[in-house]
Amino acid sequence: MVKLKNTSSHIYHYGATPEIFDRAQQLRKKMTEAEANLWKRLRNRKFEGLKFRRQHPVNRFIVDFYCHEKRLVVEVDGSIHDLKEVKERDEGREEDLKNLGLTIVRFTNEEILNDISTVLEKLKTKL
Repeated sequence: MVKLKNTSSHIYHYGATPEIFDRAQQLRKKMTEAEANLWKRLRNRKFEGLKFRRQHPVNRFIVDFYCHEKRLVVEVDGSIHDLKEVKERDEGREEDLKNLGLTIVRFTNEEILNDISTVLEKLKTKL
């Protein structure tokens, strides 16, 4: 279990609970191929010198990638996100994240796996 300090430094997490932290830690161990491919390009400040975190707790959600400096969330969507009920849930989630002052950008697994350079170019436009 992740232990949270009671400091203002947790503004990165927007009040995420210890349970959300635990789940995020589990998800970091099981990245999809597309997430791993994108992570190779974002980690260690490789992309525009920015710090990205993966499977990052934000409020009651876990976002795929997060850059606090730019308040940017990057989501990687598999085919399940094409289902009507999942799309509706994603829209509500996006609205909640936007209400926290965050910008959200979404890419499909196919975009990342088939044309990572275009994904990175699109990502630059959101900075």
